[in-house]
Amino acid sequence: MDKIRNLSLRKTILLYMTIALFGSFFLSAVIGRIASRAQMHIWWNYVDEEAYFKAVEREGPNYVADIPRPLSYEMTQSDLLGSELCDFLQTYTVLILSMVGSCAAVFLFYHNKLKKPIEELTRASKKISENHLDFSIAYENKDEMGMLCKRFEQMRAQLAKNNQILWRTLEEEKMMRAAIAHDIRSPLSVLKGYQEMLMEYLPNATIDMGQAMEMLTESRHQVERMDAFVETMRKLNSLENRKLNGTAISSKELEADIRAELPVLEKEYGKQCVLQAPESKEAFEGDKEVIFEVTENLLSNALRYGKQQIVITIETSYQELRISVKDDGDGFQEDAEKITEPFYSQNAKDSLKHAGMGMYISRLYCEKHGGNLTLKNNEYGGAVVTAIFRRIS
Repeated sequence: MDKIRNLSLRKTILLYMTIALFGSFFLSAVIGRIASRAQMHIWWNYVDEEAYFKAVEREGPNYVADIPRPLSYEMTQSDLLGSELCDFLQTYTVLILSMVGSCAAVFLFYHNKLKKPIEELTRASKKISENHLDFSIAYENKDEMGMLCKRFEQMRAQLAKNNQILWRTLEEEKMMRAAIAHDIRSPLSVLKGYQEMLMEYLPNATIDMGQAMEMLTESRHQVERMDAFVETMRKLNSLENRKLNGTAISSKELEADIRAELPVLEKEYGKQCVLQAPESKEAFEGDKEVIFEVTENLLSNALRYGKQQIVITIETSYQELRISVKDDGDGFQEDAEKITEPFYSQNAKDSLKHAGMGMYISRLYCEKHGGNLTLKNNEYGGAVVTAIFRRIS
């Protein structure tokens, strides 16, 4: 049965037609034989038996006695109809049964070989047209229709795979746009703060020229950071592809860069920032821009949710750099895995101003730097976020 089920369409239709015709001819012969005997039985009622038996006695090689066909007016109405029916069966039975057998063969061929795969392909075409690709085509015969269904299933699987790739690409592009907007916001905030301070203090001569030049120098540094960041992101297809550029970083250098931004951040958020950076003679090697972006993300997050004071702690060694940011807010209300997802926002109002990418980008950059990002609640209240970076060569 498996061999018959897996026959090609051509061989299957030939097999069905052969069986149908052979069966039709055989059945026609049987019916013709029965009809002939029934007709002879009807005719016998009108034969002169004495004359017939005398004729039989004279039979020889050149002479055979046969029952003669009665004339129509000699037979009764019922015998006439029976004789005519027997004539019809003997003449047309083979034609009628051949047609019936051929039709039956075609019907069985369609039902056994075409109906199910056509229904499967129709259902699949409808689902694909509706962009529903979470299905499979269940037809396992190894004939031409089975091969067609198999190819169709491969096409469906490829379409589903392409849709996933497209969806992932769109998500990556969305995250890229959010990441660019998020990471540019920090230097822009610093620039805005310096501008406001210069506009406030310069007219009243509250600051001297040296302090003003220091602010302008730091402003230029922020512009250079934005320019370098935009150029880097322009060359990337996704955040994961950002290449790390290792440089030697000392604790004093990192402390100076962070401390330069603290006055602006304190003025903007109205909160105090305390920086703790024990001096270390060992220089750490890492991507300074990535480390600084993560630090700014953690500071920005702490300043939004802290109440009065933010504490930043920097620990530097040859193999590892740790930057911890502790606030005195309400702490984390959800687990770290959810908080570090893309586009996470703790409340709806916060999502109007922030894309919810800070923690996700920070975690991604820490992992790319061989480290990790840890989030926990302080036992005395508030949240503590620690970014750990491993040395890169």
